Amino acid sequence: MALVPRAAVACCAAAVLSIAGESRADDTQQRPSLLDRSHTVAEAEAGIIALPTAPISASNRGGSTPIGAVGNGDATIEVGAHILYRADRAWAIGAGATFAPEPTSDHNFGGGLGGLSRTHSRSYLFLGGEFRFFPFRSRWIEFWVGATAGTIIVADRFTTNNAPSVPSLLGTNQITVDTSGLSLGGQTGLDYLITDSLKAGLAVRGDWWLLPDQARQVSSCDAINDCPTLHGAVAAFELGLTVGYRIPL
Repeated sequence: MALVPRAAVACCAAAVLSIAGESRADDTQQRPSLLDRSHTVAEAEAGIIALPTAPISASNRGGSTPIGAVGNGDATIEVGAHILYRADRAWAIGAGATFAPEPTSDHNFGGGLGGLSRTHSRSYLFLGGEFRFFPFRSRWIEFWVGATAGTIIVADRFTTNNAPSVPSLLGTNQITVDTSGLSLGGQTGLDYLITDSLKAGLAVRGDWWLLPDQARQVSSCDAINDCPTLHGAVAAFELGLTVGYRIPL
């Protein structure tokens, strides 16, 4: 007789588990993964930018980064932010901005007129759009390729080291000379999906900067002949670590 109640209890338990499983399946169908529907991705990035053929001076090559000098040109740390709209699993479009907050400095640059003791540094700001295509995706990994296009702004900052101290109303010992142009580039990356909303990854970019030639930059020089130090076509490479958060729409 005791077997009957036990069998009944077992049947009831099996029925409850079956109903719970069906309920979870229904919830999954009603609430699909973010990758299965359109969403926005907010992404932060930190890394290194290198200009292999453009040192800030003949005596200062390789730049300054947390891992030391990189190549024979200029190199420095870079940070950035990206906002992407991902309509489906395969494509994403958006916009981004990157800049160099701690540019390389040469404290014995000289330059200008009169043999002044000068410090020169050069920073970079990119503002533009991008697209990404995702040809491969597993449960935890995504691989993507894409392109960027936008405006690059290069700021050359010159500081006179031995300038006399005067009230700021009379001027400062520092001047910035800007130049800007078109930036075109390709990019690729790998993302690790930590959760449905959070991801971390690696991004690599190669850029081609098209700046005004030297003759056209004469009007940008200051009174003591400080001029933009980049002109024409310049190659740049970026390597960055990224963290992104998916925002459902």
